This record gives sequence, structure tokens and C-alpha cells, in this order.
Amino acid sequence: MEIDRERLAKNFIELCETDSPSRHEKQVSLLLKDIFTSLQADEILEDASNAITGSDCGNLVIRFAGSLDLDPIFFSCHMDTVEPARGVEVLRTGDVFTSKGETILGSDDKSGLAACIECMRVLKENNILHRPLEFVITTCEEIGLIGAKALDPAMIRAKEGYALDSTGFAKVITHAPALNRIDITLQGVAAHAGLHPEWGVNAITVAAKAIAVCPCGRLDDETTANIGTIQGGMASNIVPETVTIQAEVRSHNQQRLDAVTREITAAFEQTVATWKDHTGQAKGTPSVQIDVREDFPIMALEKESPVIQRVAKAAESLSMHLVYEKGGGGSDANIFNGHGLATAIIATGMTNVHSTNEQVELQDMVDLTRLLLAMATEQQS
Repeated sequence: MEIDRERLAKNFIELCETDSPSRHEKQVSLLLKDIFTSLQADEILEDASNAITGSDCGNLVIRFAGSLDLDPIFFSCHMDTVEPARGVEVLRTGDVFTSKGETILGSDDKSGLAACIECMRVLKENNILHRPLEFVITTCEEIGLIGAKALDPAMIRAKEGYALDSTGFAKVITHAPALNRIDITLQGVAAHAGLHPEWGVNAITVAAKAIAVCPCGRLDDETTANIGTIQGGMASNIVPETVTIQAEVRSHNQQRLDAVTREITAAFEQTVATWKDHTGQAKGTPSVQIDVREDFPIMALEKESPVIQRVAKAAESLSMHLVYEKGGGGSDANIFNGHGLATAIIATGMTNVHSTNEQVELQDMVDLTRLLLAMATEQQS
């Protein structure tokens, strides 16, 4: 199965130079539809998730029926890129791709897309028998996985798959934490800071007391917590009336996730409940409103699971050594696993992502394509 390196490189550059910042993925979606139509996809479906995400297009699910009597699998990538992402110009130095420096490159996640396309081109042009394949291509991954969250999982026929979306190479992410987001609004009482400060309730100082007793940082091998933003106050001569705080908790352990989330919310609730007006002149008391929402669920795949054994077997057939890791971030794979679709994350070779120093090497994309082909055909050589 000969991979056309230059064709892969050309396609990767075309994808990167087709702008697709989050919520503006339509042009790359149209390009993908054209490419997969030319590859005689059996079905190309676009959902109506844009009504939820605010994107200018929906998620894509592309199906190839295959001819081997093997279980279907899916490969997933996302279309969108982080900013600055407009007017991308790719600079190729040997077999290393970067942007010209004013924008990101877009290898996150177009390196995965390019490998998927080359995989199907190789299968088609050589009439190679393969299992049923689906390509699940989402919008708005970079702004909270909202494309995947809006995708109806019933659109995906395969029960197992692989998200091609991680830095490094020859790496498989088997575990990723769940994330709870915590939005806190602490209400005090405004007053003139010079004339009548005792009439006010300083929301910032109340919040500071709560934050001081909140768990923060790495709490154990499985759990982290962070107070990420704090905003409040109008001017130095006004006792601040309102403070808004954004916090998060991540954990590979659901019980710890819930416990640390409760600890943070309790810190604010107890601080407000035990507040004392030492002057006796305050024109009110503090209050707090807390909103906790699960951003994505835990992802946990054991090495003995079929989805991991398949990629391990494919890598072995290629004499490719894989490493298996626990991740600390979230991806579309968390969402798919939450729907009962066992999904591992495979690294694509991209590095320095979310920066203007982003880069990827052609050989890594070639080797990723080889791995996809091995899983598509279950080759044993």
C-alpha cells in the first residue's frame, strides 16, 4: 500500500490554507465534501448542529461501506482551528511544515484530516478490501467541544473509533479526566469608598476569603482544580458590589471530581453564610450564586479493550512502537465515550499547537496514514 507523500503534503497544505476558525468552518467543510465525493463515499451527511453551535456549517459524517466482514470503526477529526487562523500561508522547509509566522498552522487538526483522506485514496486507487469506515468530522471543538456535543450519536453506526487529535507521535491516549466548570457570582453592596465605606459589602474581599480556602492546583495524581478568572469592581472609589469567578475541577475519578467541586462551592457558601458586619452599618449582606456544569465526562479505556487491542495490533504489524498515556485535557473523544462509543485518541505528530510556532513533519503524517490503513484492513504484514 504505497502512500503518495507529495499528494499527502499537497492536500495538507490545501486544508491548512483553507481558513476554518471556530464557527467559520464552511469553506473547509465544502472542500472535504468535494474530496470525499471524488472518493465515491457511500454517504456524506451534514447535521443541523449549526443551529446549536452557531457555526456556518454542521458536523460531517462520511461513510464507506467496505467489503471486509469486520466491525465498522470511525476516525474522528475536527475542522476548526484556534485564532489567529485567517490567511494561513504554509511554509515548507524540507519535510517540516510551519506557518509563515503570523498565524497558526492548523495541523491541529488538519494533520489528522490529511491522513484520513490519503488513507481512503490509497484504498480506492488500489482496490484494497477494507472494513466499513466512517469519518466523523466536527465543528467548534476548540471552543468547548460543542460540535461533538451537538452531534446526534445515532448518526455514527460504528461502536468504536479513534480521535486523531493529540500532539507528539506514536502515542495513544487511553484516559482523560472529566471536567466540571464552576461559575460563581458573589454579590455585595456598593458604597462610596471614601465617604461611607462601612455602608458597603466588599464583594472582592468576601470572594478573597473564600478563594483562600479553596483547593487549587494538582491535588493528587488524578485531580486538579483551578480558580481561572476573577472580575469585579467599577472604580477604586466604589466598594465593589459584584464579583464573578470562573473555576474548574478535573479528575479521572468521578467521586473525587464531585467531592472537590463540593469543597469549592462550600467554601463560597460558608464564607457568605458566616460573614459578619463588624461596623453594624452595612446596607445589606453578601449573597452568592453558583452554577456547576459538567463540560465533558471521564474517558477510560483499558489496554485489554478491543479498541486499544486493534490499534496495538495494527502498530505491531508495522513494527511501530506505541506508548499509552493518560491525558489531562478534554477532546471530542470524551464526548463520544460518554455516548458509549469507545474512542481512543491517536497523536498525529503536531507540536507547538495553539501558537504561531506550530509545526508538523510529513513523515509523521505518512506513518499515521499507514496506521489507519492497517486498522482499516487489519493487515498482518
